[in-house]
Amino acid sequence: MSAHYLDHPLQPGDQAPNIVLDAISREGKIALDEFRGRSPLLIGLFRGLLCPFCRRHVAAMAQLVPALHEKGVDSLAVVNTPVERARHYFRYHPIPGLHAASDPERASHRAFGLPILEFTQNETNWPYKVGMDVVMTMRVDLPGELPEPMDPAAAGDLLSEKDGYEITEADQQMRTPGQMQLVGHFLLDREGVVRWSFTEVEEEGRHVCRALDPEELMSAASQVAH
Repeated sequence: MSAHYLDHPLQPGDQAPNIVLDAISREGKIALDEFRGRSPLLIGLFRGLLCPFCRRHVAAMAQLVPALHEKGVDSLAVVNTPVERARHYFRYHPIPGLHAASDPERASHRAFGLPILEFTQNETNWPYKVGMDVVMTMRVDLPGELPEPMDPAAAGDLLSEKDGYEITEADQQMRTPGQMQLVGHFLLDREGVVRWSFTEVEEEGRHVCRALDPEELMSAASQVAH
């Protein structure tokens, strides 16, 4: 794999690599090559289920499955959570129709060029380092869930308290103190070529913890389906 893919997220026109991961939604493995030549694919690469934003974004992705299926697009969510822990969580929070895979090593994130962000005191070199002074100016807006737009740390704490998510030893093992895996969605055509993406890397951090825009995604899916 060329250094190009390690420097920034895959862009429209780039060929997505094949990745093979433990399936959550069924036994065995799941590979991107399974979809090549068969159907376009929306792949969402998330942090672990420990992340309250990612739990919501996976659920939101599942809600889009019927509309995407109408356009012939399949969907795969990848979480940085050990497979048994993820299976236990989704048993109680079903995601019907959405393929899901476990990637504790974050191999898929690296393959798609999503970096790990390091938190610093006041040094920012986006998307590799960000100062806490900058983080505190970021705002996450979740009407109905947050009382007002809040910085990601405060918003995450409030949502975690609201969810009552039980942190297990498997979750603890996935923690990366002082760092955060950046995440995103990639829409691939039938040949596995990226046609659209939405990642936290873009816009100098203004997309951090934000959900994708369903209308924008559906517009892209309509193009890929033809």
